Amino acid sequence: MTSWYEPDGLRFECTLCGACCSGGEGFVLFTDEEAVNIARRLGVTVEHFRERYTHQTEAGPSLIEVKTEHGLDCVFLDRKSMPGKAVCSLYEDRPTQCRTFPFWPEHIESRRAWKRLQRHCEGVDQGNFVPVSEIRIQRDRQRRVDLARPDAV
Repeated sequence: MTSWYEPDGLRFECTLCGACCSGGEGFVLFTDEEAVNIARRLGVTVEHFRERYTHQTEAGPSLIEVKTEHGLDCVFLDRKSMPGKAVCSLYEDRPTQCRTFPFWPEHIESRRAWKRLQRHCEGVDQGNFVPVSEIRIQRDRQRRVDLARPDAV
């Protein structure tokens, strides 16, 4: 079955705007393995990481958010080290949910959904084409995360 974005793929380039990591209330789920990696990066125990940087949601454990002038930012979103940009302080160890953005199933299900995302993410339809094969890999990784959620049907 072909997708609406075949054969070229989709254009996307992160502009470091931070819109994907801030805004209204949401959640960033992570696995136990990702918790270990994040704790190691932070130089703390997994228990300390969970107590200080996470909270329980109906979807599972999530990174906490902090109130800023941009809305609710992920606790690991750094807006200071690169003025005018927003970067992830966990980038190499960020959760799968973050790694797979913007190629989540709900964003690529239709041209309309992709255009809707563009209203919030300035990197949509910018830069080079991301190949269909890479989009499918990211989409499927996110589907596995979605299916692992406690509230998944």
